Amino acid sequence: MTNAIRFAPLMVSVALAGCVNLAPDYERVAAPVPSALPVSEADSSAAGVLGWQQLVESKDLEHLIALALENNRDLRSATARIAIAEAQYGITRAARLPTLSATGAATETGTFDGDAAAASLTDSARAQLGVTAYELDLFGRVASLNEAALQTYLSTVEGERSVKISLVSSVAKAWLTLAADRERLRLAQDTVESQGKSLALTRELFDSGVVTEIDVRRASASVETAKAQVAQFTGLVRQDVNALRLVVGANLPADVAEQAVLSPSPIKDRLAVDVSSDILLNRPDVLAAERQLLAANANIGAARAAYFPTISLTGSAGYSSTGLDDLFDGGGAWSVGPQISLPIFDGGRRKANLGVSKASRDLALAQYEQSIQAAFRETADALAVAQTVDDRIDALRRLVEDTSVTLNLSQERFRVGIDDYFSVLDAQRNDYQSRQNLIAAELDRALNVVSLFKALGGGPADGALD
Repeated sequence: MTNAIRFAPLMVSVALAGCVNLAPDYERVAAPVPSALPVSEADSSAAGVLGWQQLVESKDLEHLIALALENNRDLRSATARIAIAEAQYGITRAARLPTLSATGAATETGTFDGDAAAASLTDSARAQLGVTAYELDLFGRVASLNEAALQTYLSTVEGERSVKISLVSSVAKAWLTLAADRERLRLAQDTVESQGKSLALTRELFDSGVVTEIDVRRASASVETAKAQVAQFTGLVRQDVNALRLVVGANLPADVAEQAVLSPSPIKDRLAVDVSSDILLNRPDVLAAERQLLAANANIGAARAAYFPTISLTGSAGYSSTGLDDLFDGGGAWSVGPQISLPIFDGGRRKANLGVSKASRDLALAQYEQSIQAAFRETADALAVAQTVDDRIDALRRLVEDTSVTLNLSQERFRVGIDDYFSVLDAQRNDYQSRQNLIAAELDRALNVVSLFKALGGGPADGALD
């Protein structure tokens, strides 16, 4: 007993002095991508990426994004995963602290032999405070498990941030798609009106003997084609509203379709981008992958520590008496001592566990590098579009001007009898298609800005690794 008393303070002092960390030293790997992003001089900037509030120019869109951040079910799921990981980290962290428990009991016992006068009663009471199997983490097993749980928790935090960025992007893209389909619907409705006038003129010319019935049929077919386009885009607009309602996760304003417009642009026309590809390391999915790598690295330390003895400290102190009224008046008793468990043979289990931990670390490393490469690819693709889409839009605007003039001239030549209606139809198709292409290009530019915002991680990370 005396040796145990002497040994206990020594073990406590060793535990307080710290433990050996058997996990491999972690060094952030070099990013497997070029050091610079393919950014044009006009788009380059040393400033950080904008937050979503600075990306959005429309108050209506800003309101919908805020509504989605409150109601979207994917985001709620991500928040729940954080709560689970935080609780699991709390459980693991608790293993580093001693478990202190108190027990108490009061009993009354008696004997009898058939003679009531000879019966006897005995009272007893006991109170005890004890520490149960507190592991002295000399080889860092508990510390490594605690670190792995912490990094897993932080990974879920980054996962939630990634869901938020994806949600903002999804709402913005759904809004832009709705706005573009409304523009296409409006164009189809205008086409029905203008071609209806052309049909009326063609019928007048037919009644006057200037044109043939085939010209009337062509004009009528053009009107019906435009009406079919109106029906198609009306359905698309309704589908767009349904998609927007789903991603927001709540009821939308009654006039949401009327609020969605492409011009003026509801988002910024372009984003300034840092030249260095290091900015991609702050993307939440990249940070989440790195946190998982750190967790896997810590698990190697725990697997290595399993080869060494575990030393647990158990102690208790308490009082006992023959009654509750004098429980703490008499003498007490205490005990303290270590328990050592030394692994000798386990059929290769520890070796297999260490192999699993190392393979898991290699897998996490590959996934981390893959996330960086995917981030670079997404950013480079968005930048490639950003560098050419303005030229495309400028060319299409000039094309719309040309096809509009051509259509007016063709209609005038048909009215005076120089050309047949076939030339008018050809001019109408070209003008309609050029305007549709311009709407598509303006949509592509806006969607690409949102894609670039998402590819860059939606703003500086709050929890970036040092």
